[in-house]
Amino acid sequence: MDNERISPRQAAFLKEHRRHHHLVAFLRFLAFFLFLVLWEVSAALHWIDAFIFSSPSRILQTILDMGKDHTIFRHTGITLYETLLSFVLVLLISFLTATVLWFSETVSEILEPWLVILNSLPKSALAPLLIVWLGANTGTIIVAGMSVAVFGSIISMYTAFRDTDEEKIKLIYTLGGNRMKVLQCVVIPSSIPSIISILKVNIGLCLVGVIIGEFLAAREGLGYLIIYASQIFKLNYLITALIILCIIAFGLYQAIQKLEHHIRKTRHL
Repeated sequence: MDNERISPRQAAFLKEHRRHHHLVAFLRFLAFFLFLVLWEVSAALHWIDAFIFSSPSRILQTILDMGKDHTIFRHTGITLYETLLSFVLVLLISFLTATVLWFSETVSEILEPWLVILNSLPKSALAPLLIVWLGANTGTIIVAGMSVAVFGSIISMYTAFRDTDEEKIKLIYTLGGNRMKVLQCVVIPSSIPSIISILKVNIGLCLVGVIIGEFLAAREGLGYLIIYASQIFKLNYLITALIILCIIAFGLYQAIQKLEHHIRKTRHL
């Protein structure tokens, strides 16, 4: 949209929206900075035990030490790769399965109870079984990551498909379209906001599932680093791994949010 087509009221609204966005970002950064300062001061003044709770300076030194031998990049890269691969596979499986369920009401009536049951199972209990079935390898970790998210994702995506406006569907049929046209022209476009919300949830769940898998079946990755550090009481390494996981989760969430903003902008042009 050109600036010439924006009314003064719209321009004022956009300016206020940007100002609010920048204020929120600044306050987030300020809260995080104050937390780090309080943490460092508490450790320096012995309000907390620095051996147990560590401190920002110790964590920074740990990151520098691990950066010298590249172990931090190897562990982070492996966990990120496993998370992204499991996330993409969950998205593909969820979309294809939800599409099949939407096309066939009989299939959905048969499978929906089983999906609910599988989704309710504690995934941490499934991880040892996956190791027995698949072995202690990267594939097992990726499947563990998928198992946490895939069943709930299928249910949520199918529900979004099913809740599409019936009047829009009738319009496509009136114009001579078939069920595939309804899916392409109405169901999927109408479900995009729900799909984006599902992606936001899935990226965190896949990361959790991958870490659970790495706890049990990995020799590399942040999950392995957490278990290894806890066993030898290198708590600086453990907290560093946790902070890196938070950064990964935040970065992936921000990427999906950028995608959401781009889709919204495209749909409103």
